[in-house]
Amino acid sequence: MEYDYVPLPARRPLVWPNGARVALILTFNLETWDLTKDTTKPYYAGGPAILPDTLPGDTPDFPNYSWREYGQRVGIWRLIELFDKLGVRASCTTNAVTFERRKAMTDAVLERGWELLAHNWEQGELLTDFAKDPAREREIVLRTLDAYERHVGRKAKGWLSSSLRSTLQTADILAEYGCTFYCDIMNDDQPFLIRTPSGPIVATPYSNEINDFTFITRKNYTTDQFRDALIEELDVLYEEGAVTGRIMNVGLHPHVSGRAHRVRALREFIQHAQSLPGVWFATRAEIADWYLQNHESHIPGQLG
Repeated sequence: MEYDYVPLPARRPLVWPNGARVALILTFNLETWDLTKDTTKPYYAGGPAILPDTLPGDTPDFPNYSWREYGQRVGIWRLIELFDKLGVRASCTTNAVTFERRKAMTDAVLERGWELLAHNWEQGELLTDFAKDPAREREIVLRTLDAYERHVGRKAKGWLSSSLRSTLQTADILAEYGCTFYCDIMNDDQPFLIRTPSGPIVATPYSNEINDFTFITRKNYTTDQFRDALIEELDVLYEEGAVTGRIMNVGLHPHVSGRAHRVRALREFIQHAQSLPGVWFATRAEIADWYLQNHESHIPGQLG
């Protein structure tokens, strides 16, 4: 896997469809994790802990497990109701085991026609655990993509790794399978092409900074501070987008953003975004398809 270093001033203006300034992606992460693992490693549920005490991998961590499970039982439904009322769609990620264990969530996404992309087999299992076992990584990725196709009825177009932990061969496996976009590389406000032995794949950057985990769980932002940070990020990108288009991804976890006292932040942020005429509420597949057709007008010759 490799990609070119092309600094922003060296690029031609990126012109989104209909002259939009910002492609806004609102990401729900529909994650499912095991309560215990047969391992001597510390327990890891795929994200920051609400209680930091580390337990052995074979010991149930009920506080962190049930804190996250709140999002599946309550928080996601509060967020879905909000998005339905506002008339906006989310771009959702899902672990393959979610199709079996928490099917109501993936069904709700598919019923609404929202985007759904593959997000590893189980949230606590990181592809980097198999960095020295490429055959095992390939088996996990392909098993995940096959489960996606079986439950959704079509091949997956894109991928986000659990905790964005992938290896140098992940993008190639995805391109070989036919995926058009890959979200683990977080180094830009615009899409770009990644080279793999199986052909190019579009980087549609996720963000661990514009993310409820970072703002709320790591930095202890209040509801107002969370809202204000999202609005300020969008306003700056919107101003810059008058010259060349930008992407803004907002990473959301139902057990964090789906709490009753926090949902107002998202409502007021989305209403602000809806008031700006140049905001495109986009899916990653839409961005990737457009970029594959138009990248040469943005960065001439970037993979040809």
